Amino acid sequence: MWADFLFIQFPVAGIETFLFIPPAVAFGISFFTSMAGISGAFLLMPFQVSVLGFISPSVTATNFLYNVVGTPGGVIQYARESRVAWRLALTMIAGALPGVLLGYYLRVILLPDPRNFKLFVGVVLLIVAWRLVKDIYNHIRSQGLGEPETGLSCTGVEGSHAVQFAYRGHKFCFRIPAVMVPAFCVGVIGGTYGIGGGALLAPFLVTVLHLPVHAIAEAVLTVNFIISLAGVTIYSLAPISQGMTAPPDWLLGLLFGVGGLLGMNCGARFQKRFPATAIKLILASVICLVALKYILQFL
Repeated sequence: MWADFLFIQFPVAGIETFLFIPPAVAFGISFFTSMAGISGAFLLMPFQVSVLGFISPSVTATNFLYNVVGTPGGVIQYARESRVAWRLALTMIAGALPGVLLGYYLRVILLPDPRNFKLFVGVVLLIVAWRLVKDIYNHIRSQGLGEPETGLSCTGVEGSHAVQFAYRGHKFCFRIPAVMVPAFCVGVIGGTYGIGGGALLAPFLVTVLHLPVHAIAEAVLTVNFIISLAGVTIYSLAPISQGMTAPPDWLLGLLFGVGGLLGMNCGARFQKRFPATAIKLILASVICLVALKYILQFL
């Protein structure tokens, strides 16, 4: 039967599923999340753990592999349209990369138990949801459902530790420490959770530094790619115990990545047509449901 041919075993993950399910799920997630500069790995992780039953440390590396394969779909499209804030991206990368290595050791040493890992995932997602909901509420209260104004005053931001970049004819500024320190923390969480960090960086840049979501999306996806590439390398080469490593399930990660590649490319193409408030509202709703489920499972 053709159905038996499409039912695939994934030896590293220790699971079985239909061949088309991983790319289809990844496409659906990444299409919407990429519009906010988020690869969707933070939603793909619960799917792997709860739906597919993939709970070993290799699930983190597999999530990283999804980012490595998928995020170029969005980054390349943004680059073609000259919508990449490279200065912002490089500053975040410099802060986040050291944190990825620390996050790796936290995952394999302190959080090997799936039950504890689920609690950690739930708390992280709940923080993300809270930041998004707060930003949506403040925006609707001040401007209604319309798009935020473009452009940002750099008053009080200039100085020796400040960086300025242009986007669509408008000037934006940020302080280097204000980006690098949170990026390091996100790198630690990303290295533990198996995400590039966009799910945390994007809300921070929008709600704390007040950068428009359309200006930061491409930079955050670029950071996702670099952090995830480092994560796959670390998990594949660094030993957990007795010389054993936690490499990704390459086939599963590639299938997720193909779906993400197509989804993020489409999301980048359609981003300008979607209101930022609507995107954030959808993300916040999904994140809250997943976070509460994991926290309640622990209790």
